[in-house]
Amino acid sequence: MKYAVVLGDGMADEPIEAFGGLTPLEYADTPTLDALAIHSEIGMAATIPKGMTPGSDTANLAVLGYNPRLYYTGRSPLEALSIGVDLDEDDIAIRCNIVTVSDDDKPYEEKTIIDHSSGEITTAEAAELIGALKNEFEDDIYKFYVGTSYRHLTIWKGGRVVELTPPHDVLGRVIGQYLPENDKLREFMKRSYDILNNHPVNLRRAERGLNKANSMWFWGAGTKPALDSFEGKYGKKGAMISAVDLLKGIGVGTGMTNIIVPGADGTLETNYEGKADAAVKALLEDGFDYVYVHLEAPDEMGHQGNVENKVKAIEYLDSRVLKRIYEKLEASGEDYKILVMPDHPTPVRVRTHTPDPIPYMIYDSTVHIDKDHRYCEKDAKASGNKFENGYELMGYFLS
Repeated sequence: MKYAVVLGDGMADEPIEAFGGLTPLEYADTPTLDALAIHSEIGMAATIPKGMTPGSDTANLAVLGYNPRLYYTGRSPLEALSIGVDLDEDDIAIRCNIVTVSDDDKPYEEKTIIDHSSGEITTAEAAELIGALKNEFEDDIYKFYVGTSYRHLTIWKGGRVVELTPPHDVLGRVIGQYLPENDKLREFMKRSYDILNNHPVNLRRAERGLNKANSMWFWGAGTKPALDSFEGKYGKKGAMISAVDLLKGIGVGTGMTNIIVPGADGTLETNYEGKADAAVKALLEDGFDYVYVHLEAPDEMGHQGNVENKVKAIEYLDSRVLKRIYEKLEASGEDYKILVMPDHPTPVRVRTHTPDPIPYMIYDSTVHIDKDHRYCEKDAKASGNKFENGYELMGYFLS
């Protein structure tokens, strides 16, 4: 049996008035999902344990079958694994986003956060900006590392886990009350604006009508992770396909193989076909039992509050990834299962993650099912199938 997970990050949502009360998942044109759903099991899974923050870190750990209460030590340590940073036991890893704050004469604390991704800045541009911050701030205690796009990393030697606010949770708000209480981290953020706002990279971006990447933003602090091997846990040789450092870090931590796809960048225009083809090759040619295909675009569009592009991201998942994987697995003659789900909702109304349960769909090529339902939030809830502990779904899928 071959196993493929197609994960639409943040794909679940709420009913949208402009769509006649349909969610983006219901409204989107998804012929492949529709065709498979009537022969699939659908249901709901609670991927965020009660009381935990609804982040992609906790949610994707749960989807992969790891109880976040046992395995979660923070988001940034997982990203550190992705970019090859070895953590000491007393190191604190912190996500260092490059964000857009208002370009005005107000004091830093009175500025407004406009864009958590700086217009999905390119990694090459961001690397120049991180380089400028390294030159100014780096010493024996604080180290800075380039990640992908707007997502970067700071290591605080001998530090401590401090409470920090995710920037995508406070879009459109004045930032003062959300800045770190730690004096040094707060100072870094304030000074970063003076370094970055008129940096040549940002002057060129402004000339092109793009958001400036004019401030660092710390969040997601944590300690060295200790994850069990996915193959040891489930007896399946697994591969991770994602453009996002968090997911690649989870792949490293769980002993999965990270497959890098050229042109896969986590945006709406990512290389969907390349991801699908890499998944099929891994399963049918390279000896893998399991692939986890992560698509970031629905989440990014939810954070942007762009409902039209969120629908487009879901349609791309259907037509450019799921259809391709399904047709090639079907033609191979192998027995296979496909699991489609988000990790958490990212409703366009709130522009951030929520802890609500999410819909899942399992298609099994060896089992005959005929049901009059679609894959969407409403029908999945009506099915009566629910995993109260979302981390138990993966074991069920692989059984």
